[in-house]
Amino acid sequence: MHHLSSTYRCLVVDDNEIDRLTAQMYVKRYPFLHLAGVCASAREALDFLQTQPVEVLISDIDMPDMTGLELRAQLRHIPVCIFVTAYPDYAAESFEVEAFDFLVKPLKAERVEQCMNRLSNYLEIKQKAELFEYSLGGNTIFIKDGHEQIKLNLHDILYLEALKDYTRIITPTKKYSVLASIGLLLQEQAFQSFVRIHRSYAVQKHYIERVSAQQVHVREYTLPVGRSYKDALVNLK
Repeated sequence: MHHLSSTYRCLVVDDNEIDRLTAQMYVKRYPFLHLAGVCASAREALDFLQTQPVEVLISDIDMPDMTGLELRAQLRHIPVCIFVTAYPDYAAESFEVEAFDFLVKPLKAERVEQCMNRLSNYLEIKQKAELFEYSLGGNTIFIKDGHEQIKLNLHDILYLEALKDYTRIITPTKKYSVLASIGLLLQEQAFQSFVRIHRSYAVQKHYIERVSAQQVHVREYTLPVGRSYKDALVNLK
């Protein structure tokens, strides 16, 4: 089991009291999950989620008034949905609404453990990826940092630094990372004001203060010039 650096809020939904207690017991065994709430119906769950967001939904399927499948259909934004049901026939339908897993009652510890190991691995990968997601819009780049969306004005970026599959974005006040190669970013229309000076660096042209044979000065930073990128700087001197 991987050790996640944060806990994930979990909601249990089941109309059977014994099954609710059983699910709670299992959730509490895994430190990366925090039991945020327990609901006896889908309607109750919808009310709960108005004010209490969760990352993991563990739900029964066969419930009166609204089924777990109908509930999930309204809650596609919740990253993980695990169905727990006494009816194996629902399996195909559950994956149509993007179920992460499908557990059959009565729950068996070994099967729950298998599900939780998969969940832990998935959340760890998701946690890393979310830190580095980005999207472009006009003159801005949106970087997803955990649950926050950070909006950066492209004009404020001093330079880009390549870090294997990631690119570090340096602004006058902070550094960010996105899961995209520097080459990929520079292909975007939004980054046309940047010039590649080295296999590891691209700088925003209007921030270049001085250019020498081997270095480019950008504000307080001195960056190296790669041999094969010198031609790109000729017109900037």
